[in-house]
Amino acid sequence: MILKKPTAGIILAAGMSERFQYGPKQLLKLKEGYMIEYVIRASLDSKLDRIFLVIGHHHNKILKALAESIKYFKNDRLKIIINRQYRQGMSSSVRAGLSSTGNKFESVMFLLGDQPMVDSLLIDLMLKRFYKSGKNICVPVFKEERGNPTIFSRKYFNLLQRIKGDSGGRRIILANPDDILKINTDSPACVYNINTIGDLEELNI
Repeated sequence: MILKKPTAGIILAAGMSERFQYGPKQLLKLKEGYMIEYVIRASLDSKLDRIFLVIGHHHNKILKALAESIKYFKNDRLKIIINRQYRQGMSSSVRAGLSSTGNKFESVMFLLGDQPMVDSLLIDLMLKRFYKSGKNICVPVFKEERGNPTIFSRKYFNLLQRIKGDSGGRRIILANPDDILKINTDSPACVYNINTIGDLEELNI
C-alpha cells in the first residue's frame, strides 16, 4: 500500500506571461473575479489538505489585488509563496512550492494559474482515484490529450526538485509511463490554458 495522504496543492502562477499583452495574466478580470481567484477558489473548495500559491512576476500587484479578497487570506489552508527566481521558468516555481511544503505531505498536486475552468470536482475526482490506485503519478486526459492538474507522490519529490527550465514535471511523466494513472474526463478544462484574449473569448467566463 502506497502512502499518499495528505496532499498539498501547489498553484503555479509566477510566470511572466509573455504572450499576454494586457498586464499580469493572473489578474485578468473574468465574470467572478480575477483569473487566479478561480484557481484559488477551486483549490479551497476541494479536499486538498493545504494550498501553496506561488507567485513571482508582478507579485506586488497580485498581492495588492488579492488583499481585497479577504476570505482567502483568512483561510489557514492557503499560503502565498514569492518565487524571486521566476525568470528561470516553471521549474523554479515547482521547486519553490515543494520547498515550502516542509516535507509534510505524501503527495502534491500542481495546478496552473491560467486554467480557471478546472474545478473542485475534477480535483477531488483525481485525488479519490489516485489514493485508490497503485500509481505514483496522476494526470487528467481529454480526448487522448494529457492535461493538468498533475499529482506526484513523494517518490518523485527529489526528481522534481532537480528539474530545470520551463517544462515542469513533463519529463518525469514521459519517463515513467507505467507509473501513471490517467483520469479520462469529458470536460476540456484540463487542457485549456488562457494565453491570449482570443482564448478568453472562446471560454465565455
